[in-house]
Amino acid sequence: MPPKNYFYIKDGAAMILLTKRNNERFILNHRQIQCIEMIPETKIVMVNHDYFLVRETVDEIIDKIADYNAKVMDIHREISVVDKR
Repeated sequence: MPPKNYFYIKDGAAMILLTKRNNERFILNHRQIQCIEMIPETKIVMVNHDYFLVRETVDEIIDKIADYNAKVMDIHREISVVDKR
């Protein structure tokens, strides 16, 4: 089962787990987000101008991205420490 707030890195792409309005779960490369609009729903606009309407709030999405980035930094620190020995 994937972690709650972040998913994985594949080929350098950072992915977070989100939920569409129809309750379908999907993963999204957060580095491809152009902007997030708050129109009663939360609309994520991608750099290619595609968009997703999701159940998560803007604050929840920002938290997911921050949690994911913190996890990646922790992994990087662990690797750095191991590499320096």
